[in-house]
Amino acid sequence: MPPDLRPGTEAELAEMIREAPGPLAVRGGGTRIWPGEGQGAPLTTAGLTGITLYEPAALTLVVRAGTLLADVQAALAAEGQMLGFEPDPRPGSTIGGVAAANASGPRRVLSGACRDAMIGLRMVDGTGTVVANGGRVMKNVTGYDLVKLAAGSRGRLGVLTEVAFKTTPIPPVTAIISLPGLDAPAAIPALTAALTAPFDVSAAQWHPDHGAVLRIEGLPGSVAIRRDALVRHLSPFGTVQDHDQPLPVCPNTRSGGDLWRIVCLPSQAPALLAALPAPLAVDWGGALIWAELPAAEAPRLPPFTGHARRVSGAQPGLTPAESPAIAALNAGIRARFDPRGLFQGTG
Repeated sequence: MPPDLRPGTEAELAEMIREAPGPLAVRGGGTRIWPGEGQGAPLTTAGLTGITLYEPAALTLVVRAGTLLADVQAALAAEGQMLGFEPDPRPGSTIGGVAAANASGPRRVLSGACRDAMIGLRMVDGTGTVVANGGRVMKNVTGYDLVKLAAGSRGRLGVLTEVAFKTTPIPPVTAIISLPGLDAPAAIPALTAALTAPFDVSAAQWHPDHGAVLRIEGLPGSVAIRRDALVRHLSPFGTVQDHDQPLPVCPNTRSGGDLWRIVCLPSQAPALLAALPAPLAVDWGGALIWAELPAAEAPRLPPFTGHARRVSGAQPGLTPAESPAIAALNAGIRARFDPRGLFQGTG
């Protein structure tokens, strides 16, 4: 296997892309790659590291793409701040991989996803051209919003070199409660009732070991009032208990099968849950169902609006298949930024 291409500067990266004879497998930490992605000569952003600007008073952070997510979180925590979209802290994960995957956790129901926190970026496209979009202040709204387009593009439009984020203060107090007696179908009405009530719930999940789990954050007095009101609001669904364990952002498989991520309409969740042998988790703030299936097996689901994607395992999987109209739109965008088809996905 050839050694990784490891640029130390944006200019070196641009030159490597211009001279690349074939596809490139772009890597941040390699922690968020879907099955089937990343074919080609390995190119790592591990040499593009460091925080280039951090203004806590302005809630603004600019960081090079190869910087470890853990290092970013530590720097923010030292100032009492965090990334509000709550990316799952996988060992070795980079901030560029987080942005490329639009990796977002349960708090997105209240704070938005990764793309909502991104306010600017720099990247090198498939022609070796350096592209900059957005800015370093939250009020910047001019120009073509490449920031939103690149977030979640999984490196298919270009290699991120620098990303600017708005940051969020760490909540002073957190309260977590649970309804441990509920299975997944029974938890959906309880989670929906909590999310549609005026309590600013920052996470609404179901786990097979804990039932329905809900989180409230903020100032001490506000959290106490909202927590008590939420407990009363949920009393028709069962006995509410305080929960002292942190919430997982993404579940792990339990028996070595493939992990599937299912996005659906709330009204379709009961039928989908009934069709799954054993759901691993439900993140209801994001309308997500996580399930484990035997390796290489596809889910047999009733018709629904959304999609199911295999996110771990040996081969790609997407149900239903991408529509011809969406596929044509995506192909056109990719051809504009990567006319030679160099980029095969990142993580």
